[in-house]
Amino acid sequence: MAYDLITMGRIGVDLYPLQTGVPLPQVTSFGKFLGGSAANVAVAAARLGLDTAVITRTGDDPFGVYLHEALRGFGVDDRWVTSVPGLATPLTFCEIFPPDDFPLYFYRRPKAPDLEIDAHELDLDAVRDARVFWVTGTGLSEEPSRTATLAALAHRAKAGTTVFDLDWRPMFWTDPDAARPFYAEALKHTTVAVGNLDEVEIATGVREPHAAARALLDAGVELAVVKQGPKGVLAVNSHGESAEVPPLPVDVLNGLGAGDAFGGSLCRGLLAGWDLETTMRHANAAGAIVASRLECSSAMPTPAEVEAALTAGAVR
Repeated sequence: MAYDLITMGRIGVDLYPLQTGVPLPQVTSFGKFLGGSAANVAVAAARLGLDTAVITRTGDDPFGVYLHEALRGFGVDDRWVTSVPGLATPLTFCEIFPPDDFPLYFYRRPKAPDLEIDAHELDLDAVRDARVFWVTGTGLSEEPSRTATLAALAHRAKAGTTVFDLDWRPMFWTDPDAARPFYAEALKHTTVAVGNLDEVEIATGVREPHAAARALLDAGVELAVVKQGPKGVLAVNSHGESAEVPPLPVDVLNGLGAGDAFGGSLCRGLLAGWDLETTMRHANAAGAIVASRLECSSAMPTPAEVEAALTAGAVR
């Protein structure tokens, strides 16, 4: 079967405080959730009714078992999630200081298993046939994941919709200054680029949203999506169409995971053939709903919840 969406990249276990506004040294209880951008986007899209799968790797440990169980529980196909002996499944802790301070602490050393994705083990036919294929900037940070990501993109050759989530995490790069050439290579093979202001600047050298969108289009994509935080989202396509949509009002509890919910909804809108403004409004609403909740993966909204938020004009 051809999947609606295959994502490729980061996975891990999120351990989030069950107390807000408390520094990590004083936190006494945590919730355990599936995490990682590629996994979260697949979960978000599955919640919205898409057939999804993820290509990634875990440790050969109990946390890896948990991630398989969680993916299947969310309706995400885990057939391409394999274990790496000798490496531990990554953990991510955060602190929660609403409305806009959510420090992250990644435990991915000596190496995260999701960076051990090997090009020779990819099901390239499935990658080519998926209606949407989604990769992340994290996957370019180390070998062999870098070569695998670029090989998958080259084999797909812009078949269907190919999304590059710029996903800039400087702490994952040995030399962050070396990232741009790999981002440029990935952009040659993608039809949609998605990123916030920091991420588009890494990819293009340009920070002003409209100029960055033009630079992404010049790099070869057909749709550039620039997330501007409180100013909302800007989307510009190669046909000269654009939409700039304000965020949906929300009382933020935990902003982490909102971008992944946005991504899952973006895929839904692209596959449904919605116009740019409709697609961005739904994606904004999905992100706002997750920002109003503690967790990420298990907080991803259903279509009914997105529609209710849009009807209300805010997340209640």
